[in-house]
Amino acid sequence: MSKVLIIDDEQKLRQLMSRIIGVEGDGFLVLEAANLKSARTLLKQQEIDVILCDVKLPDGSGIDFIAQIKEIQPYAEVVLFTAFGNIPDGVSAIKLGAFDYLTKGDDNHKIIPVLHRAAEKVTLAKRVAQLEAKTFKKYAFENILGDSPVLNKAISLSQKVAPLETSVLLLGETGTGKEVFANAIHFASRRKNKNFVAINCAAFSRDLLESELFGYKAGAFTGALSDKKGLIEEADKGTLFLDEIGEMPTALQAKLLRLLESGEYLKIGDTKVSQVDIRVIAATNRVLETEIEQGNFREDLYYRLSTFQLKLPALRDRPQDIPELANVFAESFSLKIGRKDITLSKEYTEQLQLFNWKGNVRELKNVVERSVITASGNILQVDDLPHEIAQLAEQNRIATNQFSLAAVEHAHIRKVCALTGGNKAEAARLLEIGLSTLYRKIEEYGLK
Repeated sequence: MSKVLIIDDEQKLRQLMSRIIGVEGDGFLVLEAANLKSARTLLKQQEIDVILCDVKLPDGSGIDFIAQIKEIQPYAEVVLFTAFGNIPDGVSAIKLGAFDYLTKGDDNHKIIPVLHRAAEKVTLAKRVAQLEAKTFKKYAFENILGDSPVLNKAISLSQKVAPLETSVLLLGETGTGKEVFANAIHFASRRKNKNFVAINCAAFSRDLLESELFGYKAGAFTGALSDKKGLIEEADKGTLFLDEIGEMPTALQAKLLRLLESGEYLKIGDTKVSQVDIRVIAATNRVLETEIEQGNFREDLYYRLSTFQLKLPALRDRPQDIPELANVFAESFSLKIGRKDITLSKEYTEQLQLFNWKGNVRELKNVVERSVITASGNILQVDDLPHEIAQLAEQNRIATNQFSLAAVEHAHIRKVCALTGGNKAEAARLLEIGLSTLYRKIEEYGLK
Protein backbone atom coordinates (compact mmCIF):
# COMPACT_ATOMS: atom_id res chain seq x y z
CA MET A 1 0.00 0.00 0.00
CA SER A 2 1.41 3.38 -1.02
CA LYS A 3 1.82 6.01 1.69
CA VAL A 4 0.84 9.64 1.09
CA LEU A 5 1.96 12.45 3.40
CA ILE A 6 -0.13 15.65 3.40
CA ILE A 7 1.74 18.71 4.64
CA ASP A 8 -0.51 21.72 5.29
CA ASP A 9 -1.01 24.06 8.24
CA GLU A 10 -4.81 24.17 7.77
CA GLN A 11 -6.19 21.27 9.81
CA LYS A 12 -9.63 21.24 8.14
CA LEU A 13 -8.05 21.09 4.69
CA ARG A 14 -5.74 18.24 5.76
CA GLN A 15 -8.65 16.27 7.13
CA LEU A 16 -10.72 16.89 3.99
CA MET A 17 -7.87 15.81 1.74
CA SER A 18 -7.28 12.73 3.92
CA ARG A 19 -10.92 11.67 3.56
CA ILE A 20 -10.90 12.25 -0.21
CA ILE A 21 -7.68 10.32 -0.74
CA GLY A 22 -8.61 7.59 1.74
CA VAL A 23 -11.99 6.96 0.09
CA GLU A 24 -11.30 7.67 -3.57
CA GLY A 25 -7.62 6.82 -3.59
CA ASP A 26 -8.23 3.09 -3.19
CA GLY A 27 -4.90 1.84 -1.90
CA PHE A 28 -3.37 4.89 -0.20
CA LEU A 29 -2.46 5.13 3.47
CA VAL A 30 -2.62 8.82 4.44
CA LEU A 31 -0.40 10.56 7.01
CA GLU A 32 -0.58 14.23 8.04
CA ALA A 33 1.84 16.95 9.11
CA ALA A 34 1.08 20.58 10.02
CA ASN A 35 4.53 21.96 9.26
CA LEU A 36 7.90 21.14 7.75
CA LYS A 37 9.46 20.19 11.09
CA SER A 38 6.93 17.44 11.84
CA ALA A 39 7.01 16.35 8.18
CA ARG A 40 10.79 16.00 8.37
CA THR A 41 10.42 13.79 11.46
CA LEU A 42 7.88 11.55 9.70
CA LEU A 43 10.08 11.25 6.60
CA LYS A 44 12.96 10.02 8.76
CA GLN A 45 10.76 7.50 10.58
CA GLN A 46 8.66 6.03 7.76
CA GLU A 47 9.01 5.26 4.07
CA ILE A 48 6.71 7.68 2.21
CA ASP A 49 5.86 7.29 -1.47
CA VAL A 50 4.13 10.58 -2.33
CA ILE A 51 4.21 13.91 -0.51
CA LEU A 52 1.35 16.36 -1.10
CA CYS A 53 2.81 19.62 0.20
CA ASP A 54 1.54 23.18 0.48
CA VAL A 55 3.87 25.83 -0.97
CA LYS A 56 3.55 28.30 1.95
CA LEU A 57 3.97 26.86 5.44
CA PRO A 58 4.62 28.52 8.83
CA ASP A 59 8.23 27.35 8.99
CA GLY A 60 9.29 27.52 5.36
CA SER A 61 8.61 27.02 1.68
CA GLY A 62 7.36 23.76 0.20
CA ILE A 63 9.40 24.48 -2.92
CA ASP A 64 12.62 24.78 -0.89
CA PHE A 65 11.64 21.62 1.05
CA ILE A 66 11.80 19.45 -2.11
CA ALA A 67 15.59 19.12 -1.89
CA GLN A 68 15.39 17.93 1.73
CA ILE A 69 12.70 15.37 0.84
CA LYS A 70 14.85 13.96 -1.99
CA GLU A 71 17.84 13.77 0.33
CA ILE A 72 15.93 11.84 3.01
CA GLN A 73 13.87 9.67 0.61
CA PRO A 74 15.31 9.70 -2.94
CA TYR A 75 12.44 7.71 -4.49
CA ALA A 76 9.60 9.79 -3.05
CA GLU A 77 7.63 12.02 -5.42
CA VAL A 78 6.43 15.49 -4.42
CA VAL A 79 3.20 17.13 -5.52
CA LEU A 80 2.97 20.80 -4.53
CA PHE A 81 -0.33 22.59 -4.14
CA THR A 82 -1.14 26.21 -3.33
CA ALA A 83 -4.06 28.58 -3.01
CA PHE A 84 -2.36 31.07 -5.32
CA GLY A 85 -0.90 29.18 -8.25
CA ASN A 86 1.50 31.00 -10.52
CA ILE A 87 3.65 29.89 -13.44
CA PRO A 88 7.10 30.90 -12.05
CA ASP A 89 6.53 28.88 -8.86
CA GLY A 90 5.32 25.91 -10.90
CA VAL A 91 8.37 26.02 -13.17
CA SER A 92 10.72 26.29 -10.18
CA ALA A 93 9.05 23.34 -8.45
CA ILE A 94 9.31 21.07 -11.50
CA LYS A 95 12.97 22.04 -12.03
CA LEU A 96 13.71 21.13 -8.42
CA GLY A 97 12.19 17.68 -8.87
CA ALA A 98 8.48 18.05 -8.06
CA PHE A 99 6.21 15.58 -9.82
CA ASP A 100 3.42 18.13 -10.34
CA TYR A 101 2.12 21.53 -9.21
CA LEU A 102 -1.59 21.96 -8.46
CA THR A 103 -3.85 24.84 -7.42
CA LYS A 104 -6.16 24.29 -4.44
CA GLY A 105 -9.81 24.26 -5.38
CA ASP A 106 -9.28 24.52 -9.14
CA ASP A 107 -7.39 21.21 -9.45
CA ASN A 108 -9.01 19.10 -6.71
CA HIS A 109 -10.38 16.68 -9.30
CA LYS A 110 -6.81 16.09 -10.52
CA ILE A 111 -5.37 15.06 -7.17
CA ILE A 112 -6.30 11.36 -7.17
CA PRO A 113 -5.09 10.67 -10.76
CA VAL A 114 -1.86 12.60 -10.06
CA LEU A 115 -1.24 10.61 -6.87
CA HIS A 116 -1.73 7.32 -8.73
CA ARG A 117 0.72 8.34 -11.45
CA ALA A 118 3.26 9.50 -8.88
CA ALA A 119 2.91 6.27 -6.89
CA GLU A 120 3.38 4.20 -10.06
CA LYS A 121 6.57 6.12 -10.82
CA VAL A 122 7.85 5.47 -7.28
CA THR A 123 7.07 1.75 -7.55
CA LEU A 124 8.89 1.51 -10.88
CA ALA A 125 11.92 3.42 -9.55
CA LYS A 126 12.16 1.09 -6.55
CA ARG A 127 11.94 -2.01 -8.76
CA VAL A 128 14.70 -0.68 -10.99
CA ALA A 129 16.84 0.07 -7.94
CA GLN A 130 16.26 -3.46 -6.61
CA LEU A 131 17.25 -4.99 -9.95
CA GLU A 132 20.35 -2.80 -10.12
CA ALA A 133 21.29 -3.77 -6.57
CA LYS A 134 20.90 -7.46 -7.45
CA THR A 135 22.99 -6.96 -10.58
CA PHE A 136 25.76 -5.14 -8.71
CA LYS A 137 25.75 -7.87 -6.06
CA LYS A 138 25.74 -10.64 -8.67
CA TYR A 139 28.81 -9.26 -10.41
CA ALA A 140 30.64 -8.01 -7.31
CA PHE A 141 34.20 -9.17 -6.72
CA GLU A 142 33.00 -10.69 -3.45
CA ASN A 143 30.97 -13.22 -5.44
CA ILE A 144 33.94 -14.60 -7.36
CA LEU A 145 34.30 -18.07 -5.86
CA GLY A 146 37.57 -19.17 -4.31
CA ASP A 147 40.07 -18.05 -1.71
CA SER A 148 43.41 -19.23 -3.10
CA PRO A 149 46.38 -16.80 -3.04
CA VAL A 150 46.64 -16.67 -6.85
CA LEU A 151 42.94 -15.86 -7.23
CA ASN A 152 43.01 -13.28 -4.44
CA LYS A 153 45.93 -11.58 -6.14
CA ALA A 154 43.99 -11.34 -9.42
CA ILE A 155 40.96 -9.95 -7.57
CA SER A 156 43.09 -7.40 -5.70
CA LEU A 157 44.65 -6.11 -8.93
CA SER A 158 41.23 -5.93 -10.59
CA GLN A 159 39.82 -3.91 -7.71
CA LYS A 160 42.67 -1.42 -8.07
CA VAL A 161 42.12 -0.85 -11.79
CA ALA A 162 38.29 -0.94 -11.71
CA PRO A 163 37.70 2.72 -10.66
CA LEU A 164 40.09 3.99 -13.34
CA GLU A 165 39.49 4.56 -17.05
CA THR A 166 42.43 2.38 -18.06
CA SER A 167 41.94 -0.27 -20.75
CA VAL A 168 42.36 -3.79 -19.37
CA LEU A 169 43.66 -6.89 -21.13
CA LEU A 170 42.58 -10.14 -19.46
CA LEU A 171 44.79 -13.12 -20.23
CA GLY A 172 44.09 -16.74 -19.42
CA GLU A 173 43.03 -20.12 -20.67
CA THR A 174 39.51 -20.86 -21.85
CA GLY A 175 37.10 -21.16 -18.94
CA THR A 176 39.14 -19.22 -16.36
CA GLY A 177 36.41 -16.59 -15.91
CA LYS A 178 37.58 -13.68 -18.03
CA GLU A 179 34.04 -12.41 -18.62
CA VAL A 180 33.28 -12.77 -14.90
CA PHE A 181 36.23 -10.48 -14.13
CA ALA A 182 35.25 -8.06 -16.90
CA ASN A 183 31.76 -7.74 -15.41
CA ALA A 184 33.17 -7.25 -11.92
CA ILE A 185 35.52 -4.50 -13.13
CA HIS A 186 32.65 -2.74 -14.91
CA PHE A 187 30.26 -2.89 -11.94
CA ALA A 188 32.98 -1.57 -9.62
CA SER A 189 33.64 1.41 -11.90
CA ARG A 190 31.95 4.80 -12.28
CA ARG A 191 30.30 3.40 -15.42
CA LYS A 192 28.34 0.76 -13.49
CA ASN A 193 24.98 2.42 -14.23
CA LYS A 194 25.64 2.35 -17.97
CA ASN A 195 25.72 -0.55 -20.42
CA PHE A 196 28.16 -3.45 -20.26
CA VAL A 197 28.27 -4.72 -23.84
CA ALA A 198 30.09 -7.97 -24.61
CA ILE A 199 30.95 -9.55 -27.94
CA ASN A 200 32.96 -12.65 -28.81
CA CYS A 201 35.20 -11.71 -31.72
CA ALA A 202 35.65 -15.37 -32.68
CA ALA A 203 31.92 -15.89 -33.20
CA PHE A 204 31.57 -13.68 -36.31
CA SER A 205 33.01 -13.42 -39.79
CA ARG A 206 35.02 -10.27 -40.59
CA ASP A 207 32.13 -8.45 -42.31
CA LEU A 208 29.55 -9.44 -39.73
CA LEU A 209 31.84 -8.50 -36.85
CA GLU A 210 32.43 -5.07 -38.39
CA SER A 211 28.71 -4.38 -38.80
CA GLU A 212 27.95 -5.66 -35.29
CA LEU A 213 30.63 -3.50 -33.72
CA PHE A 214 30.51 -0.31 -35.77
CA GLY A 215 26.97 -0.37 -37.17
CA TYR A 216 26.05 0.88 -40.65
CA LYS A 217 24.02 3.40 -42.59
CA ALA A 218 21.05 2.48 -44.75
CA GLY A 219 22.20 1.55 -48.25
CA ALA A 220 25.78 0.75 -47.16
CA PHE A 221 25.43 -2.69 -48.75
CA THR A 222 22.77 -4.98 -50.17
CA GLY A 223 20.20 -5.68 -47.47
CA ALA A 224 21.04 -2.60 -45.38
CA LEU A 225 17.52 -1.18 -45.52
CA SER A 226 17.84 1.04 -42.47
CA ASP A 227 20.48 2.43 -40.12
CA LYS A 228 21.85 -0.05 -37.62
CA LYS A 229 23.22 0.90 -34.24
CA GLY A 230 26.52 -0.87 -33.53
CA LEU A 231 27.61 -2.30 -30.18
CA ILE A 232 30.15 0.49 -29.81
CA GLU A 233 27.31 3.01 -29.82
CA GLU A 234 25.32 0.81 -27.41
CA ALA A 235 28.29 0.91 -25.03
CA ASP A 236 28.57 4.71 -25.05
CA LYS A 237 29.35 5.97 -21.52
CA GLY A 238 29.72 2.31 -20.50
CA THR A 239 32.08 -0.61 -21.08
CA LEU A 240 32.77 -2.63 -24.24
CA PHE A 241 34.09 -6.14 -23.57
CA LEU A 242 35.91 -7.69 -26.54
CA ASP A 243 36.30 -11.39 -25.81
CA GLU A 244 38.78 -13.41 -27.89
CA ILE A 245 40.37 -10.20 -29.18
CA GLY A 246 43.16 -12.31 -30.70
CA GLU A 247 40.67 -13.57 -33.29
CA MET A 248 39.82 -10.09 -34.60
CA PRO A 249 40.81 -9.61 -38.29
CA THR A 250 43.72 -7.19 -38.76
CA ALA A 251 41.61 -4.89 -40.95
CA LEU A 252 39.28 -4.23 -38.02
CA GLN A 253 42.15 -3.85 -35.59
CA ALA A 254 43.08 -0.53 -37.26
CA LYS A 255 39.53 0.80 -36.74
CA LEU A 256 39.58 -0.35 -33.12
CA LEU A 257 42.92 1.38 -32.57
CA ARG A 258 41.45 4.68 -33.78
CA LEU A 259 38.51 4.22 -31.43
CA LEU A 260 40.82 3.62 -28.47
CA GLU A 261 43.02 6.62 -29.28
CA SER A 262 40.35 9.22 -30.04
CA GLY A 263 36.91 7.79 -29.26
CA GLU A 264 36.07 8.24 -32.96
CA TYR A 265 34.85 5.68 -35.47
CA LEU A 266 33.06 5.42 -38.79
CA LYS A 267 29.92 3.42 -39.34
CA ILE A 268 29.92 1.32 -42.49
CA GLY A 269 28.75 3.51 -45.37
CA ASP A 270 28.97 6.72 -43.35
CA THR A 271 31.13 9.77 -44.13
CA LYS A 272 30.51 11.48 -40.80
CA VAL A 273 32.70 10.52 -37.84
CA SER A 274 30.85 9.32 -34.73
CA GLN A 275 32.14 9.96 -31.22
CA VAL A 276 31.71 7.81 -28.10
CA ASP A 277 33.02 7.63 -24.57
CA ILE A 278 33.70 4.01 -23.74
CA ARG A 279 36.06 1.89 -21.69
CA VAL A 280 37.43 -1.19 -23.43
CA ILE A 281 38.19 -4.46 -21.66
CA ALA A 282 39.65 -7.15 -23.91
CA ALA A 283 40.37 -10.81 -23.30
CA THR A 284 42.24 -13.59 -25.06
CA ASN A 285 43.60 -17.07 -24.50
CA ARG A 286 46.23 -16.52 -27.20
CA VAL A 287 49.81 -15.34 -26.69
CA LEU A 288 49.54 -11.98 -28.44
CA GLU A 289 53.31 -11.49 -28.64
CA THR A 290 53.45 -14.61 -30.81
CA GLU A 291 50.50 -13.38 -32.88
CA ILE A 292 52.37 -10.10 -33.45
CA GLU A 293 55.46 -11.96 -34.67
CA GLN A 294 53.29 -13.96 -37.08
CA GLY A 295 51.62 -10.81 -38.40
CA ASN A 296 48.19 -11.68 -36.99
CA PHE A 297 47.95 -8.86 -34.46
CA ARG A 298 48.93 -5.19 -34.59
CA GLU A 299 51.71 -4.29 -32.21
CA ASP A 300 50.39 -0.74 -31.68
CA LEU A 301 46.95 -2.09 -30.76
CA TYR A 302 48.53 -4.57 -28.35
CA TYR A 303 50.35 -1.78 -26.49
CA ARG A 304 47.17 0.33 -26.44
CA LEU A 305 45.12 -2.52 -24.99
CA SER A 306 47.70 -3.86 -22.57
CA THR A 307 48.12 -0.76 -20.44
CA PHE A 308 46.99 -3.01 -17.63
CA GLN A 309 47.42 -6.76 -18.14
CA LEU A 310 45.83 -9.25 -15.80
CA LYS A 311 46.63 -12.97 -15.96
CA LEU A 312 43.86 -15.16 -14.56
CA PRO A 313 45.02 -18.39 -12.93
CA ALA A 314 44.12 -21.80 -14.35
CA LEU A 315 41.98 -24.00 -12.12
CA ARG A 316 44.80 -26.55 -11.77
CA ASP A 317 46.87 -23.78 -10.14
CA ARG A 318 44.28 -23.31 -7.40
CA PRO A 319 42.99 -26.80 -6.49
CA GLN A 320 42.01 -25.60 -2.99
CA ASP A 321 39.19 -23.62 -4.63
CA ILE A 322 37.66 -26.69 -6.29
CA PRO A 323 35.56 -27.93 -3.32
CA GLU A 324 33.80 -24.57 -2.94
CA LEU A 325 33.18 -24.25 -6.68
CA ALA A 326 31.90 -27.81 -6.98
CA ASN A 327 29.54 -27.44 -4.02
CA VAL A 328 28.06 -24.21 -5.40
CA PHE A 329 27.61 -25.73 -8.87
CA ALA A 330 25.98 -28.85 -7.43
CA GLU A 331 23.60 -26.87 -5.22
CA SER A 332 22.66 -24.44 -7.99
CA PHE A 333 21.99 -27.10 -10.63
CA SER A 334 20.15 -29.47 -8.28
CA LEU A 335 17.71 -26.65 -7.45
CA LYS A 336 17.13 -26.05 -11.17
CA ILE A 337 16.11 -29.65 -11.78
CA GLY A 338 14.12 -30.02 -8.57
CA ARG A 339 16.55 -32.14 -6.55
CA LYS A 340 17.38 -31.26 -2.97
CA ASP A 341 20.08 -31.95 -0.42
CA ILE A 342 22.78 -32.85 -2.94
CA THR A 343 26.18 -33.14 -1.24
CA LEU A 344 29.65 -34.21 -2.40
CA SER A 345 31.51 -37.10 -0.83
CA LYS A 346 35.08 -36.55 0.32
CA GLU A 347 36.35 -39.03 -2.28
CA TYR A 348 34.46 -37.30 -5.07
CA THR A 349 35.93 -33.91 -4.14
CA GLU A 350 39.44 -35.38 -3.85
CA GLN A 351 39.17 -36.82 -7.36
CA LEU A 352 38.10 -33.43 -8.69
CA GLN A 353 41.19 -31.87 -7.13
CA LEU A 354 43.45 -34.40 -8.84
CA PHE A 355 42.17 -33.69 -12.35
CA ASN A 356 44.02 -31.36 -14.75
CA TRP A 357 40.95 -29.33 -15.91
CA LYS A 358 42.07 -28.09 -19.30
CA GLY A 359 38.65 -26.44 -19.64
CA ASN A 360 39.05 -24.85 -16.18
CA VAL A 361 36.00 -23.63 -14.22
CA ARG A 362 33.66 -24.09 -17.17
CA GLU A 363 34.65 -27.76 -17.51
CA LEU A 364 34.31 -28.34 -13.77
CA LYS A 365 30.80 -26.85 -13.84
CA ASN A 366 29.76 -29.16 -16.69
CA VAL A 367 31.16 -32.24 -14.94
CA VAL A 368 29.41 -31.47 -11.64
CA GLU A 369 26.10 -30.86 -13.42
CA ARG A 370 26.47 -34.18 -15.25
CA SER A 371 27.14 -35.90 -11.92
CA VAL A 372 23.98 -34.40 -10.39
CA ILE A 373 21.97 -35.75 -13.33
CA THR A 374 23.42 -39.27 -13.25
CA ALA A 375 23.71 -39.72 -9.46
CA SER A 376 21.43 -42.36 -7.99
CA GLY A 377 21.55 -40.85 -4.50
CA ASN A 378 21.90 -37.47 -2.85
CA ILE A 379 25.63 -37.85 -2.28
CA LEU A 380 27.90 -37.56 -5.31
CA GLN A 381 30.40 -40.41 -5.42
CA VAL A 382 33.49 -41.14 -7.53
CA ASP A 383 31.34 -43.47 -9.65
CA ASP A 384 29.28 -40.44 -10.69
CA LEU A 385 32.30 -38.90 -12.42
CA PRO A 386 32.93 -39.47 -16.13
CA HIS A 387 35.27 -42.46 -16.54
CA GLU A 388 38.06 -40.47 -18.17
CA ILE A 389 38.15 -37.97 -15.30
CA ALA A 390 38.26 -40.61 -12.57
CA GLN A 391 40.95 -42.50 -14.50
CA LEU A 392 43.14 -39.51 -15.31
CA ALA A 393 42.80 -38.17 -11.80
CA GLU A 394 44.02 -41.49 -10.45
CA GLN A 395 46.98 -41.39 -12.82
CA ASN A 396 47.84 -37.91 -11.62
CA ARG A 397 47.66 -39.09 -8.04
CA ILE A 398 50.04 -41.95 -8.79
CA ALA A 399 52.41 -39.71 -10.73
CA THR A 400 52.68 -37.24 -7.85
CA ASN A 401 53.79 -40.00 -5.46
CA GLN A 402 56.54 -41.91 -7.19
CA PHE A 403 57.35 -43.91 -4.04
CA SER A 404 53.87 -45.40 -3.62
CA LEU A 405 53.38 -49.11 -4.36
CA ALA A 406 50.87 -48.19 -7.09
CA ALA A 407 53.40 -45.87 -8.74
CA VAL A 408 56.07 -48.58 -8.75
CA GLU A 409 53.60 -51.13 -10.17
CA HIS A 410 52.41 -48.65 -12.79
CA ALA A 411 55.96 -47.96 -13.96
CA HIS A 412 56.97 -51.63 -13.97
CA ILE A 413 53.96 -52.81 -16.03
CA ARG A 414 54.53 -50.06 -18.55
CA LYS A 415 58.22 -51.04 -18.82
CA VAL A 416 57.43 -54.73 -19.33
CA CYS A 417 54.72 -54.01 -21.92
CA ALA A 418 57.18 -51.83 -23.83
CA LEU A 419 59.78 -54.62 -23.64
CA THR A 420 57.38 -57.16 -25.19
CA GLY A 421 56.37 -54.74 -27.94
CA GLY A 422 52.77 -54.66 -26.71
CA ASN A 423 52.37 -58.45 -26.53
CA LYS A 424 50.03 -58.71 -23.55
CA ALA A 425 50.27 -62.49 -23.16
CA GLU A 426 54.07 -62.37 -23.03
CA ALA A 427 53.97 -59.39 -20.64
CA ALA A 428 51.60 -61.29 -18.32
CA ARG A 429 53.98 -64.33 -18.39
CA LEU A 430 57.00 -62.18 -17.48
CA LEU A 431 55.04 -60.41 -14.74
CA GLU A 432 53.80 -63.80 -13.48
CA ILE A 433 50.18 -62.65 -13.37
CA GLY A 434 47.08 -63.78 -15.23
CA LEU A 435 46.23 -62.13 -18.57
CA SER A 436 42.89 -60.90 -17.21
CA THR A 437 44.72 -59.33 -14.26
CA LEU A 438 47.09 -57.57 -16.63
CA TYR A 439 44.20 -56.13 -18.64
CA ARG A 440 42.59 -54.94 -15.44
CA LYS A 441 45.84 -53.22 -14.37
CA ILE A 442 46.24 -51.66 -17.81
CA GLU A 443 42.72 -50.29 -17.58
CA GLU A 444 43.27 -49.08 -14.02
CA TYR A 445 46.48 -47.23 -14.86
CA GLY A 446 45.34 -45.98 -18.25
CA LEU A 447 48.13 -47.82 -20.11
CA LYS A 448 47.91 -48.74 -23.79
